Amino acid sequence: MSGSTRDLAHPDAAALELTGVLFALSDPARLEIVRRLAVAGSLEVAECQPDSGPIPKSTLSHHLKTLREAGLVRNVPRGRQRSLTLRRDDLDARFPGLLAAVL
Repeated sequence: MSGSTRDLAHPDAAALELTGVLFALSDPARLEIVRRLAVAGSLEVAECQPDSGPIPKSTLSHHLKTLREAGLVRNVPRGRQRSLTLRRDDLDARFPGLLAAVL
């Protein structure tokens, strides 16, 4: 992690735990975000609102934090926005076949 105050902590691939990943995926809104990332490659935070309707910004932030702390997504600053990407390579290396089964 660099020294920027905008950088967020992301767990190392070796530290990912199956229970944490499965918990993060257990919420329908978080699962939808992961499915979108699997298709799109990357999304801006504003593009992560669920199709079922907008959720409060604080709730969306909580969902994104849960996904990041579980190791499912990487959340990095890009100008004035934040970009999310799915950590597919890390997840496939740690838990082979899990993403394919879930998605």
